[in-house]
Amino acid sequence: MNPLNINQIEFTIFDTETTGLSPQAGDRVVEIAAVRIKGKERLGFFQSLVNPDREICEAAFQVNHIGPEMLVGAPRMKEVVPGFLEFIKGSCLCSYNAAFDMDFLNQELALCGCGSLALFTVIDILKMARRLLPGMERYALWFVADKLGIKTQQQHRALSDVELTLAVFDSLRQALRMKEIVDFDNFSHLFSISQVTLDDLNNRKIAQIQEAMDLGMKIEIKYLSASSAVVSERQVVPKQLRQDKGRAYLVGHCCLRKDERTFRIDSILNIELVKDRPCV
Repeated sequence: MNPLNINQIEFTIFDTETTGLSPQAGDRVVEIAAVRIKGKERLGFFQSLVNPDREICEAAFQVNHIGPEMLVGAPRMKEVVPGFLEFIKGSCLCSYNAAFDMDFLNQELALCGCGSLALFTVIDILKMARRLLPGMERYALWFVADKLGIKTQQQHRALSDVELTLAVFDSLRQALRMKEIVDFDNFSHLFSISQVTLDDLNNRKIAQIQEAMDLGMKIEIKYLSASSAVVSERQVVPKQLRQDKGRAYLVGHCCLRKDERTFRIDSILNIELVKDRPCV
């Protein structure tokens, strides 16, 4: 079966505004917005203010300018959640600094008795920016957008920030197409924060490498450099698989560099076993 192309996937780009920075300290969502897309097509949008049943801290107000008067008559999260869950169903979730938004969303779902979003694949667009635009002095959304030639000013309101995030996402997807990184498995492995997704993809690649090691064969890999974002093709004699700080690595003799090299498993885009003799 051919791998899914990212243009075949429905993505939901979403953003939240909150009463503060810590859901663990009791901060809540005050606004949520999302745009659902497939390829270049917009499939719909979702937006709602949310009554958080608590005050918005001054620091948060200075950012999003959502005051108590704006929340008069706004629905509580238990009224918003069913519509949001229906809107995102069957899609891949994307956000800028996704861990922040997901922490808040999962807390809100727990408070509503709705479980969590653990089964969704979640893409962090901040992670995309860091991998595809290495070496920038900062990675704030507005700064990355400006560097990409997107001149829309960040408003720190959920729907306008979704629109800015979508523009950044589209630009980074174009960079991926230029590098011929178009299948969804590779996309997920590079940019997802979903541990279930990452573990599954890691295990599949590790199994291929282990097979080559067991058979005494070389592998040919396509590899995205973490330091330069350049895609290269290498023939490698795999020697060892190891874990360091929660990340999996392949250690092997690189036939291109004629030296032992270490490769991040999540940066390997493709693996093929090579049936000729090793290069060492």
